[in-house]
Amino acid sequence: MDINDIKNRFGIIGHDPRLESAINTAQQIAGTDLSVLITGESGVGKEVIPKIIHSLSPRKHKNYVAINCGAIHGGILESELFGHEKGSFTGANETRKGYFEEANGGTIFLDEVGELPLSTQVKLLRVLESGEFLRVGSSKILKTDVRVIAASNINFMHAINTGKFREDLYYRLNAVPIYIPPLRERKKDIHLLFKKFALDIADKYTMPVIKLDPQAQEMLESYRWAGNVRQLKNVAEQISVLENDRYITAEILKKYLPAEGPDILPVLAGESYNIGGESYTDRDLIFKMLLQMNQMRQEIDALKATIASGNVMPHEQAVEIAPVQQTLPAHVQTLPVHIGKQLDDSITDAVSELVEDAPVAPKSLSIQDASTELILKALEKHHNNRKAAAKELGISERTLYRRLNDFGKGRK
Repeated sequence: MDINDIKNRFGIIGHDPRLESAINTAQQIAGTDLSVLITGESGVGKEVIPKIIHSLSPRKHKNYVAINCGAIHGGILESELFGHEKGSFTGANETRKGYFEEANGGTIFLDEVGELPLSTQVKLLRVLESGEFLRVGSSKILKTDVRVIAASNINFMHAINTGKFREDLYYRLNAVPIYIPPLRERKKDIHLLFKKFALDIADKYTMPVIKLDPQAQEMLESYRWAGNVRQLKNVAEQISVLENDRYITAEILKKYLPAEGPDILPVLAGESYNIGGESYTDRDLIFKMLLQMNQMRQEIDALKATIASGNVMPHEQAVEIAPVQQTLPAHVQTLPVHIGKQLDDSITDAVSELVEDAPVAPKSLSIQDASTELILKALEKHHNNRKAAAKELGISERTLYRRLNDFGKGRK
């Protein structure tokens, strides 16, 4: 089948050479039973490749089953994949077939395969090697004949090195690798996709289709599109429904594109950092930050209780309220900027709100007065440059503005 026929059949828009190479590879290996591993960022459209492979394969008349491994709770995932026997666990009121039995003779697509627990990875490896599996609660070996196609947006090498994904399973799945490039690397396809989405929603709701002026088109194609095709579709639909003007300028388009910058980019699940001799992913660091926030909240609650009881420290023993960044542990202070800045600001604001919510302290503490005086001195030092003052105080500009408004010196 011609590649353009495949694109038309599956609604694929674009002429990027790497996209067409992925489609061509899918067509070439469709007649085999080789496992396929599709990689690429979230939202690039990885789910269309398994459909192409299945529809062009000898298995096309059998079942095609797609499972999002990340959307199924780990406690029931094995039951969903391999089935269970009646009475094998609470709520198992009858024997149930799993997806691997349902897909027997056909194709199974495991999306977000990188989210599988290690225990399930072992069982998946056995299916790939021998076609054998056990239902939950059973000792009877069952067999299935399925073509396995998997997809994920994780960095597999990092997941393997950190013990989160089995190396043998990776190579078994990766018999044929297919990579889908992100939308920002397919600039010539961006406007084509936008026009397609705009036309679809115009037809659906019987409205005139929107069009972009040259400046808006240039802005569209130069935008980063962190959410890839999925995000582009959302933007096209929002503009089509919410804007009365059907001719979209750059000024109008800008309202629907979130600001770009290193501190608001999405977390990359596979990116890792070496801090203090240990390897951390972005997700690991965020969990550590959340634990630290919880500890800080507990300490502030204890301070509030002390103030409320009247058992306060003498003035000369009062603890200095240091900038949040200086009180955080080393692994937090060395966070990558795109995570650290967001979390530092969030913790600063959270601590400020908790302190401000505390019962009024005796005059010896003078927390609010001291805070006000420090802010005024910092502003005076930096000639009312609020950004510089906030930086010296170790708080966000947002917190500084709120403090200024609290004592009547906010923006007029």
